[in-house]
Amino acid sequence: MADVTLHYGGKSPHFVLRSPFQSHLDIAKATILNMFDVSRFSPEAGPSLAPFTRRNIMGSVFETTKRYDQLEPIGMGISGLVCYLVTDLMATDLHTLLKTKKVDDQFTQLFRGLKYVHSAGIVHRDLKPSNILINENCDLKICDFGLARTQDSSMTGYVSTRFYRAPEIMLTWKRYTEKVDIWSAGCIFAEMIIHRPLFPGKDHIDQYCVITELLGSPPEDVIANVSSENTLRFIHSLPKQPKKPLIKVILSTNKHAVPLLEKMLRIDSEKRCSAEEALQSDYLSPYHDAGDEPTAVEKL
Repeated sequence: MADVTLHYGGKSPHFVLRSPFQSHLDIAKATILNMFDVSRFSPEAGPSLAPFTRRNIMGSVFETTKRYDQLEPIGMGISGLVCYLVTDLMATDLHTLLKTKKVDDQFTQLFRGLKYVHSAGIVHRDLKPSNILINENCDLKICDFGLARTQDSSMTGYVSTRFYRAPEIMLTWKRYTEKVDIWSAGCIFAEMIIHRPLFPGKDHIDQYCVITELLGSPPEDVIANVSSENTLRFIHSLPKQPKKPLIKVILSTNKHAVPLLEKMLRIDSEKRCSAEEALQSDYLSPYHDAGDEPTAVEKL
């Protein structure tokens, strides 16, 4: 019988299971979810979320019963129906390994996961190094979908950790797309190369200024998407900033790194690359395998 330890952290309590055969080895994590947390998806979302327990997205490599990998309710809790979701216990996260030399492999795994998530119609909205888990074999999984939304739902403005927050979130667009995750991934990619945050804003206003100092002021057709009058006044009060070459900031031994970052860190979200396009880029093409980059059968 495996030992069980209860932990509290993030948005949900979770159990950690310890191997009965190797007392030092934690083998799994079971997160307690209220059905309220997944009610923003369709009523059929429980079974549909089962494919998310695959490589690079949460996931478990050991066999579990239906109630644990398809969000099947097990009873009632304070906030409604309660579900358990069992996943592997990953050893660490990308935040602790930002100076690693395995940038190419880890970034490929990240985009493989994002390709699937976005094909399912889901926007993560809070990608950051601490939400990217890594085990002893350097296998990577995206976690913490507590702020995730379907792509056609209304989006709130205050999401995503500041350093990785896309401009359209700060500019309070009423709706935005999966391209906010591409921006966050680009910030993470840059940080893995230069070993420090690319846009270390002190607050949300400074964050916007730091971005525009490097990437230039947004064009008028992008500003037209802003819904807040206060935000518009703030934008127009700032001096126009020219775009600076990323290559002066991102010093990489791989000549294809900066061109990929240029495609990911575009202020105009419609011109940012997709996860699939990133996998096909010159930087990641040596690791690209269309047969091993699955997409969802249908959107949630």
